[in-house]
Amino acid sequence: MDNLKTRIGKQIAAYLEAPKPNYVPFATTSKDMLCKTLQPGDILLVEGNTRASTAIKYLTQSTWSHSAFYVGEHHPDGELIEAHLENGVIRVPLAKYKDFNPRICRPVGLSDDEIGQVVDSVKKSLGRMYDLKHIWDLARYLLPQPPVPERFRRRMLALGSGDPTRAICSTLIAEAFQKIGYPILPSIKAGPHLEEILHIRHHSLFVPRDFDLSPYFRVVKPTIVHGFDHKTLNWHSPANDNAAG
Repeated sequence: MDNLKTRIGKQIAAYLEAPKPNYVPFATTSKDMLCKTLQPGDILLVEGNTRASTAIKYLTQSTWSHSAFYVGEHHPDGELIEAHLENGVIRVPLAKYKDFNPRICRPVGLSDDEIGQVVDSVKKSLGRMYDLKHIWDLARYLLPQPPVPERFRRRMLALGSGDPTRAICSTLIAEAFQKIGYPILPSIKAGPHLEEILHIRHHSLFVPRDFDLSPYFRVVKPTIVHGFDHKTLNWHSPANDNAAG
């Protein structure tokens, strides 16, 4: 029975990973610009174009459907580690996402040693398989109007098996940062003297958009970081079309 579930799960994963037609990227950044900007420890959020991306974006009410962790090694154009539905936790070249709308989220104030610990933690996850229970959940919520109240949507993405040898893209990264005590989106409660006390959320509850919403990650935009001057832009002018005619 387990083998049958595994085979069916892999078939569902292949279906979910198939790209949907008519995807339109609006804010792509060149591979060279991404590689020039990203640093080890950065998180690359992506607006995916697969069926799985559709489900995740619906459930999280967010643009971002996937997160990958930048390690920048073993590949001349930069390298990411991500959790893939079919292949589990793998290394992928940065060029894989050159035609997608991206967002770079960078942790703030970490030492080189702390960044190294996070990178090592993510690397140790290489080879984990994607959580099969999570794949079934995504398939269930691919209906045009899934009957899921908004307050329950986040938890739908945390219904995995709980097996620590399995992974989901954002929980893999969240777990690595939590190991060094770095916050993502902790719940905040008042202490006995009305001071704010942070409470750690379980890593399985995190989704890609949380790194964007987190007040502890800096959003890095390559065009701005490397010097943006609006006066140098070459705008199309209808007058040029008339002159050419």
